Formats: sequence, structure tokens, C-alpha cells
Amino acid sequence: MTEHISVSIQDGVKVLTLNRASKMNAITDAMYTFLAEEITAAQTDPAVRVVVLLGDGDNFTAGNDISTFAQRSEQSGASSDALNPGQLFLRSIGRATKPLIAGVQGRAVGVGVTMLMHCDYVVVANDATLQTPFVNLALVPEAASTILLVARIGHARAFSMFTLATPIDGNTAVAWGIANEAVGKADVHKQALAAAKSLANRAPSAVVATKKLMRKEEAILAQMMLEDEQFSAQIVSEDAREAFRAFTEKRPPVFRK
Repeated sequence: MTEHISVSIQDGVKVLTLNRASKMNAITDAMYTFLAEEITAAQTDPAVRVVVLLGDGDNFTAGNDISTFAQRSEQSGASSDALNPGQLFLRSIGRATKPLIAGVQGRAVGVGVTMLMHCDYVVVANDATLQTPFVNLALVPEAASTILLVARIGHARAFSMFTLATPIDGNTAVAWGIANEAVGKADVHKQALAAAKSLANRAPSAVVATKKLMRKEEAILAQMMLEDEQFSAQIVSEDAREAFRAFTEKRPPVFRK
């Protein structure tokens, strides 16, 4: 349980809302663990047909809490076969059989964008900002986004988003195929819930079967594993340590090697 995520279930729709607005809904390890548990539980809960991910306040999520990355970066030589909380969350959405819907307003950063690759319906605010600054932090993308985002928007656009942290707005996200519809910021949650309720009224067996046919789960999980290996190597690199120091000190990083 965590105080930073609220849960509700009504009419077959399970809503998970990030409630850490003062930190732009940056996701902590405790939040990742809770999300993974709730999403996994939803897959076998007959009362749930659709899962919705929302963010409270002005933003969807600023992504991973940078302090967590910084701590891991200093753990040189530390290794474990166990998945960390963020990886558990990504596996939970990668394996989800029931539809996932997201409502995105304000900023969606890092995992706030890559998780959308696993959502079956995304409502985004026209003026939302989607950004994946992994290389800015000397890291690599995750959530199998190195194949899923490329499949949606092409290599050139994906490379620019990953390596140059090129931001896009909500209208562009729809045009490129990252989101289904762009609406005014005030209507994001309403439209996401409306889509979820509509989907929950469809034949659940047909919805689940259709989603399964559209996704190659084994390939997605295999790509996550490859990304995890490289991510683990990068996060303890000197480049990453410099990136996190620079972030904390509010200065440009200097990569000497």
C-alpha cells in the first residue's frame, strides 16, 4: 500500500491514479511496487475488465524519481537476479491481458511515455508534453520501447526522442500514433474514463483475445530483458554519475570519456 496512489473500481473499470502532484507524480519504488501488484491482480479479478492509469494535478508523471536513479548509480558492483520495482511494473504492463487506458495531461516524462506503448487506448491533452530524456541521463530506454516506439513512429523520430530528448505535444502524439485522441486538458480524465466504460461493455473474451492477437508478449518481454541489461550497466557508469550530479547541481553535465 502507498499513500501516493489511489484505487477505485466501478462498472468493471479499475482506476489507478498517481497522487504525488507536488513532485509532478514522479514514481518511487513503493509506487512501482503497488502499481505492479494492482495491475497484476486485475488480470484475474472478474470485477475488472479495464485498467485506467491517471495522474492527479497538472501532470501525468515526471517519470522515475531521480533520487532513486542516483542511489542506484552509486551502487557500483552491486548486482542481483531479482527484478527491481520499476522492472516489476514494466513486466506487469507487458503481461497485461486486459485493456490498459491512460489519460495524459501536462508532462509525461521517461516511463510516463514508454508505459503508453503498453496502453491500448490513450487520451492526451492537446498541450501535453511527452519527452524521453534517457540519454540525457546517460541511460537507455526501457519498457521494450526500443522496438515498440520505433514500430509506431519510425526510427528517425524515435531516435530523436530517445537521444536528443526531443519533446512532442499531444496533437503530435496522436498524429504519430502514440495516442488515440487529443482533447482539452480539463477533459482528459473524463474522456479516458468514458473510453474505459465503453470498452468494459464489450464482450470481455473477445476484447482479451483481440489484444492477445495484436501483441507478441514473448518478444516484448525479451526486449525488456535486453534493455534491463544495458540499463543496469549504464546506471553505474561514470557518465550516469556525472549526469545525476549535474541534475542535482542544476548544471550541464560534462562527459569526459
